[in-house]
Amino acid sequence: MSPLLALFWVLVGIALLVIMNLKYKFHNIFALLIAGIFVAIMEGIPVDKIVPVIQDGLGGILGHLALIIIFGAIIGRFMTESGASQQIADTVIKRCGTRFLSTGLMFVGVIFGIAMFYEVAFLIAMPLVLNIAKKANIPYMKLVVPTVVGATLGHSLFPPQPGPVALISAFNADIVQVYLYGIIVIIPALFCTGILLPKFLPGIKSIPLNSMMKPVEEKSSADIPSFGISMLIPLIPAVLMVVASVVKGFMGVDSGLAKLCTFLGSAEISMLLATMAAIWFLGKKRGMSTENITHCVSDSIAKIANVLFVISAGGILKQVIIVSGVGGHIVSIMSDVPLSPFIVAWIITAIIRILTGQGAVAAITSAGIVAPMVNAFHLNPALMCLAVACGSNTITLMYDGGFLLFKETFGISMKDTFKTWGLLELISSIVGLLMVLLLSLIITS
Repeated sequence: MSPLLALFWVLVGIALLVIMNLKYKFHNIFALLIAGIFVAIMEGIPVDKIVPVIQDGLGGILGHLALIIIFGAIIGRFMTESGASQQIADTVIKRCGTRFLSTGLMFVGVIFGIAMFYEVAFLIAMPLVLNIAKKANIPYMKLVVPTVVGATLGHSLFPPQPGPVALISAFNADIVQVYLYGIIVIIPALFCTGILLPKFLPGIKSIPLNSMMKPVEEKSSADIPSFGISMLIPLIPAVLMVVASVVKGFMGVDSGLAKLCTFLGSAEISMLLATMAAIWFLGKKRGMSTENITHCVSDSIAKIANVLFVISAGGILKQVIIVSGVGGHIVSIMSDVPLSPFIVAWIITAIIRILTGQGAVAAITSAGIVAPMVNAFHLNPALMCLAVACGSNTITLMYDGGFLLFKETFGISMKDTFKTWGLLELISSIVGLLMVLLLSLIITS
């Protein structure tokens, strides 16, 4: 099969996925499964091999990300119940003052985005932001935009969130490099989108708030955890991952200490430790009964079950793409295209995100397509992770989950949603890509 024909069938499969989602209202899991089977057949995968490919794709993502997503939901729930999220917001805003309020809220958004699943971070942060906007007498959207930008970029770029973890695994990237380069990428993106955009966005002060969401009822300072504990718990995984990578670099991968740190710094174990710390310090130590703790854990898992299986189903199409060798065909086509491989990876991911409306699914699917380019063009794997992550975070349409969450939360019009959510996604994504390209001029594989 020619490279162009192989790529054509992948595009047809993605189009089929979109049609099933939008026109016939198929659930994402069924749409992803059917699209994956269609692409497998058209790419020439033998019929008796298709079911094992589906099992490998679904099981690979589910096995790799299930615990991470579940633990993230539990941590988010205990941060809400205990008032830890309020403590982080209150402390940062108090230190920043009115002048640097947007900067402080971006910082809060990044922390929430790294620590929790995106929808959880959004729903926890927004009532706090409405409170702050009311107290400071500032148009609410001027504070919403920087907070959402922080949460979106934190969630898209950094482990232990599912998208970045899947990309690190697919490209065999170094976690410390992803964090270090990610910080360099995220700072200009935050500045351009969180600080500059609200200043130049026309009509931002007059966007009406018609939401059913009300400012959260604040707990007294005596009833919430300390700022240190509130910050430490969500950052435990990031700290352990970085420590593990540093120890391996200094001690060697075969040393006993390196093996222990690698175990503790794995995404699953580090998230388990953070979850146990959240249950103890934000639950048990705050007077929560065993029954309430069990209820919070069970309820957290139940609420993210759909998200978990949709992301896992995205692995089906990715596995079909890998097994069929489409990635190799992309490399062949790329050899004659006068574009940076990072731009190509970004475009592929952005198209999948726009068509499917799923950021993590777009990142996982794109990884299967562009992974061969890392070795073929001697690219830095961490930079490829960030390029794909930025592509998964680009402008979205009205059927995208994030778009609808933003629109319905504040009860704003479609036009205002495109003007705020749409622009903040697009600008942060493009600025992130530009920073990756700049870094690629300095950093080699």
